[in-house]
Amino acid sequence: MTIETPAKKAPGALFCRVAETGRRVIAFTIDGVPARALEGDTVLTAVLSQRSVLRHADFSSAPRAGFCLMGACQDCWVSTESGERLRACSTPALEGMRIVTGGSERS
Repeated sequence: MTIETPAKKAPGALFCRVAETGRRVIAFTIDGVPARALEGDTVLTAVLSQRSVLRHADFSSAPRAGFCLMGACQDCWVSTESGERLRACSTPALEGMRIVTGGSERS
């Protein structure tokens, strides 16, 4: 149960946390890479606090980072390693979660 205050935006991240930094840190993985989030973050926030792309479009491989951020647009679907599909914008990040975005981040 570590409490951490991030000092600045992570290298390569799209999101920069500016408030509510005193929550418990949780560990999870993104495409097999260890990552950390704060308890209560959505999967979308957790991923984009670590890197600049959530996933790549299914047919064009264009980088995607979510669109509506409220579960209506279908742009933030990711999976767990067990194959469960979930909307990153409305699913809480959980300790030990193993997220698969369809490949490692491409610029």
